[in-house]
Amino acid sequence: MRDWEFSWGPASNPDGSTILRLWAPTQARVSVAIDDRQVPMDRADDGWFSITETLTDDADYWFALADGTRVPDPASRWQRAGALGPSRLWGSDFNWKVPWKGRPWEEAIIYEIHIGTFSAEGTFAAAEKHLHRLAELGVSAVQIMPLAQFPGTRGWGYDGVYPYAPHNSYGSPDDVKSFVDEAHRYGLMVFLDVVYNHFGPEGNFLQLYAAEFFRKDDPTPWGPKIAFEREPVRRFFIDNVIYWLDQFRFDGLRFDAVDQIEDRTDPHILKEISETVHERFLDRHVHLITENPANATNLLSRDGGPFFVADWNDDFHHAMHVAVTGEASGHYAPFGEKPWQKMKQTLQKGYLCDGNCFQSRDRAHSASLPPTAFVHFLQNHDQVGNRALGNRLQTMIDQRCHRVLTEILMLSPQIPLLFMGDDHLTRRRFHFFADYKGELARAIAAGRSTEAENFGGLPEGCGARDLPDPNDLSTFLDSKLDWDVLADDKAAAWASFLKRLIKVRRNHVIPLLPDADGYAGSVVSAVEQAVFLDWKLGARTLQLRANASGRAMSMERDCGQRVYPPVSEAAEEVLQPWTTHLYVL
Repeated sequence: MRDWEFSWGPASNPDGSTILRLWAPTQARVSVAIDDRQVPMDRADDGWFSITETLTDDADYWFALADGTRVPDPASRWQRAGALGPSRLWGSDFNWKVPWKGRPWEEAIIYEIHIGTFSAEGTFAAAEKHLHRLAELGVSAVQIMPLAQFPGTRGWGYDGVYPYAPHNSYGSPDDVKSFVDEAHRYGLMVFLDVVYNHFGPEGNFLQLYAAEFFRKDDPTPWGPKIAFEREPVRRFFIDNVIYWLDQFRFDGLRFDAVDQIEDRTDPHILKEISETVHERFLDRHVHLITENPANATNLLSRDGGPFFVADWNDDFHHAMHVAVTGEASGHYAPFGEKPWQKMKQTLQKGYLCDGNCFQSRDRAHSASLPPTAFVHFLQNHDQVGNRALGNRLQTMIDQRCHRVLTEILMLSPQIPLLFMGDDHLTRRRFHFFADYKGELARAIAAGRSTEAENFGGLPEGCGARDLPDPNDLSTFLDSKLDWDVLADDKAAAWASFLKRLIKVRRNHVIPLLPDADGYAGSVVSAVEQAVFLDWKLGARTLQLRANASGRAMSMERDCGQRVYPPVSEAAEEVLQPWTTHLYVL
């Protein structure tokens, strides 16, 4: 496979020299500042500046604009001193130890983590030490919340401003590679969450020299939309995709809020990314995942291209959450009526309502997609961290109900995702946190009550002033996992239960998924808390019978072989309260 020619960022020549490049169409002059030197760059007619210099591997550099303003490289490979510091060169000669071709998508059991709170140290090096726990549990993929350099020392990562640079507080680029290599040693895929819909509000200097990078109309909720119609902008993000998949060997990417990625070009930037990835990585499994609140189906279609393998299905979470908590305001309001029915419909067909498609009038019904085109979860960083107090589902509902929901998640044919701590029933809160100062910090803090109203509202007796300040260090520290809880008997028993569930999924569900096709699901019972569904998966039928209530429910007799829990001799006529069975016919 030939080397990819990156348009943005530093590039090495065979003679050891380095090419530095910047697209600055609004500038007449740009220089590169290295140590005490400032060297003019050559300008091309299309607004690209370049220079070739001999630099050491640890050299720091800035770009100096015509008015003397110094800015980092927007495609910096490492911001060692943070978002407002100089850019630093970083070599790509990491010594990979594990030969790895990836794993098929159907095998994915995803565990989402935030590097800064996954361990006490909050680094990739420290996170490596816990990978063996995930492998022993049976998960097959780790998904990392965004790590692109953002301002300050702590944050969720969705306000990144240097998409090529791993956040400096987590470690060096080689620390990221070491984490990926170690995960592969344990048989774990590693997915990275990337944000291509906006840049963060602080530390992004592109407007100073490349205003054409952004559109002036119809901004996203978080800032100006990106002008993907312009070729340099387009290449910035296509290159970034290849950079993470090639240089860091990630097994896939999760694209944040793709409904805010608007592109009038044909093909749409997301389709071009998909096509480019699938043309380049022919020798290993690479998976592209979307978060698409608009529920567009054509990005997941198997017709006309490889496109994306799956979407995070908020519809399942929202319906489930309303059904078991009764919270029905904000984002949950559309699910307030008949939530159990809506939850079963999402398990049957994916989305409740199919949304607008990207550059197409062809709207495929989500039921025409295989169940594996949807990632399901009981909670993720959004639904925990945006709550008023960052509390988790397991602290809000009957533990018998939570157990049944976990069985439904793991034994259904959709791709399951756990949020860090779900494996040991952590009671630690996970908050929204940031590291801004001044007016921006005050504005972010003031907006938390509005966000909380979308995710369950404010608890009784709690006002806006009672919410944790996102910028306070304690809010971040309170969000860190406590691994010592693993010694607790209850936590150990839950981990053992989850391990058994995953083994059932691996042995009896995953083998059926390669044959999964569209229109697979059917709801068997209309009884509210009877989550009874069948899925036709090739020549076999997967039959889930979950009783999420405190009363016994009658069962039909035409089920196949019971694979969970261990089969009894007598045919079941009654499903006991808070009980789940799985059959294969």
